[in-house]
Amino acid sequence: MQVFTIIPAAGLGTRMAGTQPKQFLALNGIPILIHSLRAFASVERVTGIYVAVRVVEGGDNRQESVSNALAALPARFEDIVLVHDAVRPLIDAATIERTIEAVDLHGAAIVGLPAVDTIKQVERTAHGALVVSTIPREFVVLAQTPQGFRYGILKRAYAEATADGFVGTDESSVVERAGQSVAVVPGSQVNLKITKPGDLELAEFYLRQMSQ
Repeated sequence: MQVFTIIPAAGLGTRMAGTQPKQFLALNGIPILIHSLRAFASVERVTGIYVAVRVVEGGDNRQESVSNALAALPARFEDIVLVHDAVRPLIDAATIERTIEAVDLHGAAIVGLPAVDTIKQVERTAHGALVVSTIPREFVVLAQTPQGFRYGILKRAYAEATADGFVGTDESSVVERAGQSVAVVPGSQVNLKITKPGDLELAEFYLRQMSQ
């Protein structure tokens, strides 16, 4: 069984200040994308890493970028595919390993962080949001990456989504739509997604703490 990693990196990062895509911004003197690549390269079970931006052509959205990368994989049905945000540079090898193990057992798994705040479901109106209900925190996790799947499961789910014109918010949402159950691997606050300038400062803080 082989384990492939896809890192979509074609986004422009419009929420960050400046014109440079956020995945190429420096974190402790090294591009954010390189931190992410090094994390997966350090895991012995990872067979290959495909970056959807230059090595593999990126698409107009994340789903298209991942689909392009899937088409390039020399994978079989039972192989495992991990998809990771380019701008989550502090993912650790142990979490990657646990995700691989969960996919091997369940067929699909994501890294998720338990919610600590009270979660409100709202209805959007012309005058603002109105609370519809309160969702118990034990029923909620905040999705992170990597998200992992058997190659055959992800490939089929993407084909169905493309045929139906469905665009999911993440890989798991596409697989869930196809009827596949998805396991959750515990994540951490350190595995943050860098989307705003303040996130970069927080990531630098975490890096300093990890190096001590």
